[in-house]
Amino acid sequence: MAIDSVELRRVMGHFATGLTVVTTVSAHGEASGLTANAVASVSLNPPLVLVCVDKTAESHPHFAQSKVFTINILGEQQESVSRRFAGKGPDKFAGVGYRPGANQAPILEGAIAYMECTLVAAYEGGDHTIYVGEVQEASTQEGRPLLFFRGGYHQLDS
Repeated sequence: MAIDSVELRRVMGHFATGLTVVTTVSAHGEASGLTANAVASVSLNPPLVLVCVDKTAESHPHFAQSKVFTINILGEQQESVSRRFAGKGPDKFAGVGYRPGANQAPILEGAIAYMECTLVAAYEGGDHTIYVGEVQEASTQEGRPLLFFRGGYHQLDS
């Protein structure tokens, strides 16, 4: 018998992850995005990554419509950005610095890395959709990552 969602969340909370804001654009070109820690490298050749998006997320339909997304890897000073994009709200981008990338999905200021992707596949994953993207552009900058562990935000020790 499978475990319930509460127990799975508790157990998976022991797996420390980085935090990202995954951005895309609506059919009307409006910026959209959400906080995600279910992000992974899939392949080096071709360069593929995946992100798991909750089907109830406001931005969920925009991924399939636009066929693009950008994974912004958050730095340790971006907890407030992570919290903002983890919630629901009319304008998550208000007061958040960003610029449109080559794929038009927002690249957030202060992110320690980003990957601009073209959607190549989508898979059903229970209450999430697993979006696989081919990385078209990527960049990094110096900085330390924002981490998530046991339901809370953390930073690397010096």
